[in-house]
Amino acid sequence: MSIKLQQLDDNRWIIPKHGDMHVPGIIFADNTLIKQIENDSCIKQVINVATLSGIVGKSIAMPDIHSGYGFPIGGVAGFDAHHGIISPGGVGYDINCGCRLMTTAIQTQDVSNRLDNIADALFSKIPTGVGITGRIKLNKKDLSKVSTEGANWAMMQGYGDKEQLQHIENNGVMHEADPSVISDKAFNRGMAQLGTLGAGNHFIELQEITEIFDTNKANILGISTGQLAVMVHTGSRGFGHQVCDDFLYEMQKIAVKNIKSLPDRQLVNVPIRSDTGRKYFAAMACAANYAWANRQIISHFIAEVLMQTLSISPKELNWKLLYDVCHNIAKIENHNGNKLVVHRKGATRALPPFHMDLSESYKPVGQPVIIPGDMGTYSYLLAGSEKSEETFHSSCHGAGRVMSRSLAIKLGKGRNILNELRHKGITARCANSKTLLEEMPDAYKDVSNVVDVIDNAGIAVKVAKLKPLVVIKG
Repeated sequence: MSIKLQQLDDNRWIIPKHGDMHVPGIIFADNTLIKQIENDSCIKQVINVATLSGIVGKSIAMPDIHSGYGFPIGGVAGFDAHHGIISPGGVGYDINCGCRLMTTAIQTQDVSNRLDNIADALFSKIPTGVGITGRIKLNKKDLSKVSTEGANWAMMQGYGDKEQLQHIENNGVMHEADPSVISDKAFNRGMAQLGTLGAGNHFIELQEITEIFDTNKANILGISTGQLAVMVHTGSRGFGHQVCDDFLYEMQKIAVKNIKSLPDRQLVNVPIRSDTGRKYFAAMACAANYAWANRQIISHFIAEVLMQTLSISPKELNWKLLYDVCHNIAKIENHNGNKLVVHRKGATRALPPFHMDLSESYKPVGQPVIIPGDMGTYSYLLAGSEKSEETFHSSCHGAGRVMSRSLAIKLGKGRNILNELRHKGITARCANSKTLLEEMPDAYKDVSNVVDVIDNAGIAVKVAKLKPLVVIKG
């Protein structure tokens, strides 16, 4: 490519400020990952983001970076909260797509012969697939409450207890939400999808904790090797997608005169303090709250399935929410005395120990950072560290794709991914065989490589490694 990257150290590369860039770009990657990144258009997107009005510090790329809509997936950018912009492309279509990790008192060796039964029960209980609807039916008034109350709404309906709120980013709610700015089309799409998983890269996984890297942090978090854990990855479903669509259309109408001046029309944006900027932020917060409620409900369903299938009591299950974190969001935060609108698109917040925004249970550890891998290898639990200030307290969010979905389908033609996973000891259920090809392990970077960059750079430290046992996809 024409842009010359300058290597700062083993884990960081700089894109010097040039042309219309207001700030330099920085890419977190080692020598192996940078070769994959250089073959992707995401570097150009890092540069494009650096040209946007009000950007502060650097345009940041995580090691899982790959091209996305406008902003790269794995991108982080902070904009001045008074004079900067907000962009739907910097959040993504699946607003508050995120992960939550639950732990149990079950030892995986005790249920190894029941994994097929559990997989069947989960697949039956939790709706999966594109456009799927669930058994929770809401009217517009109900959905307005979901969109303002978030995870707390779900708990008030009996899906979990309020003690779990302190284990969710933002306590499971963005208070800036205002359902009056949500379109009827978004309401209609959201009313029947609460408690559903969706498709694509969304999943439910039963996992075994196979390795502990930091014994002290693991003890505080209550995890150990051999323990059965559950990870959920999903977001705001059609509700959030429609919010993004609505405001992209609105902003494109406003920007019709100057959209040609943007390096990419997908980067359409408005000033954060404009009327449209405030409305988008309020609508995005509604979708974020919907996503937190959605993951809360799904995790409650999973607990019910485990107790019923294994014939165990709540005490024997000992279901605990370790953490729930979002990785498609824009939030107003303070960094080094500056009030910023931090866009994290495919990036996870990673607060260091004793940060003021951490609940008491996480202050000695740092914020849990949940990094799913592909469905055939491993996932990781990390904890935020002091050097994350360099990235606005942000980390990677997964392995990151190396193949487009269409290329994965093409190259996977004729393969039986279910059997390949079975040979690895992984039981999978999927609503669509096409999804298995799109999401096959080969389509992703080596998550261990990605996580090592984050750990070596000091952004977050490795705590535990988790192996998939059961995978549920749409």
